[in-house]
Amino acid sequence: MSASPQAPERILRRLEWAVIRRLDGLLQGDYRTLFRGFGLDLADLREYQYHDDVRHIDWNVTARLQTPYVREYREDREVTAWFLLDLSPSVDFGSRAKKRAVSTEFVTVLARLLTRHGNRVGALFYGAGVDTVIPARSGRRHVLHLLHRLLTRPELPRAPQTDLQDFLQTAFRIMRRRSLVFVVSDFISTPGWTRPLAHLAQRHEVVAVRLFDPLERELPDLGILVVQDAETGEQLLVDTHDRVFRKRFRLQAQRREQELRSAFAQAGVDALELATDDDLVDAILRFADSRARRRAQLAAGAGLPAHLQGSRP
Repeated sequence: MSASPQAPERILRRLEWAVIRRLDGLLQGDYRTLFRGFGLDLADLREYQYHDDVRHIDWNVTARLQTPYVREYREDREVTAWFLLDLSPSVDFGSRAKKRAVSTEFVTVLARLLTRHGNRVGALFYGAGVDTVIPARSGRRHVLHLLHRLLTRPELPRAPQTDLQDFLQTAFRIMRRRSLVFVVSDFISTPGWTRPLAHLAQRHEVVAVRLFDPLERELPDLGILVVQDAETGEQLLVDTHDRVFRKRFRLQAQRREQELRSAFAQAGVDALELATDDDLVDAILRFADSRARRRAQLAAGAGLPAHLQGSRP
């Protein structure tokens, strides 16, 4: 892929004007309302108190002492964020905009928001494997460098199927220091990635950024179509006039949605949904609002295991 030297600058300026300024205003300049809780180092342990965030319970100490204990953290002034970017063939699909383009804009916006506050960002690119590692640095020039690498990434040999398990395991080995991690993918992959995602979330603050297109959820009545699997290249002739076929397609898509949500919950990560026909600012703000509400519920004790319910005063 080729791009003029001015392309990253033009794209970043457009996003700074159209998206980043809007987000800064709507978030009142406080990006930490989006991702409160990252950049933390363990400072101490103490007994659980009502309104503590139950996610900070240390289950090993709790089991040993038969009394719930929580971990107290010291917040770093500077944050290191990593973008794990799935650039496999399936992200080149999109009915309005390609998932790859949505991914690029999201990464650029979040990277610039973070670096504006003095934080560092890095990235790992995944195609047939992890083929690019951009070390974490700060500043606008670094965001331009990251964007340039995305726009000029060469075509590489394709793997038969995307293997996010390998990607996440490799990322875990590379990212040693606790960081804020965005896994940006459509999560169309061979099975087995839930456990390494959970493993990653044990060390880092992880957000799964799930890319999708409306046509992946429901097919309109468009007649006879040739459908190609972006991962394998296999082509099929389908009749979208057929109501039974469209219903089967929709039900299968709904099952996949449920499986994905279950996998994210099992891994203990929050998910930010990015559709190719959605407004990026709206999607980020919906996620921020949902995350804030869920954290408030957790802090109030919602979801506390039954055997600890009686420990409240």
